[in-house]
Amino acid sequence: MVQLFSWMKSREKEILGILDSLAKKAVETSKELVILFSDIERVDDHHNNIKKLEREADSLTRSVFAELNKTFITPLDREDIQRIASKIDDVIDFIEGVSGRATRYKITSTPPYMLDISKELVKAVEEVEFMISELKNLKKNADIINHCRTTSDIEHTIDELYREALGKLFQTNDAINIIKLKDIYEAIENAADRCVDVADVVEDIVLKYA
Repeated sequence: MVQLFSWMKSREKEILGILDSLAKKAVETSKELVILFSDIERVDDHHNNIKKLEREADSLTRSVFAELNKTFITPLDREDIQRIASKIDDVIDFIEGVSGRATRYKITSTPPYMLDISKELVKAVEEVEFMISELKNLKKNADIINHCRTTSDIEHTIDELYREALGKLFQTNDAINIIKLKDIYEAIENAADRCVDVADVVEDIVLKYA
């Protein structure tokens, strides 16, 4: 019985550890996007870096699901863990989509507001990473809900920048450029939305377990 309990605890640590690694990968990817828009002349190189991080994140996501399939008792509700892993993976996928569009659309100068939006996205992803790192200490860290709310506040800031960016964009006359940049803006705004999705799941977990 002692051995069984010890094995179960080790599986819990394994699952939460992989989830934390996935969240850290999201932070790394978001920071690489800031670098991309700060150094747009080397957009292809930075996109390749982001693609590499996205593949690593996919591997971590698969590992979370594999561990869940091997584990009878999980540290949190199985569905909550699955949702968190999927949403963080979505954040990274959307970031990769932004960098991919910048490459395919031959973007040669940083779009207005894009660097500011990217920096705000980093803040949101860092909040996500903090929340995931604290899942093992839910009962000792009631303050985690404040970080959920902060993520939502950051997303609102991104929404405001997104609307301002579109307003400026639609004042121009280049229809093709409008289509391209609108697509990029929407992808990064979607990444921010997924951060809030993670925060919502974490807040639900806190209310259930804390």
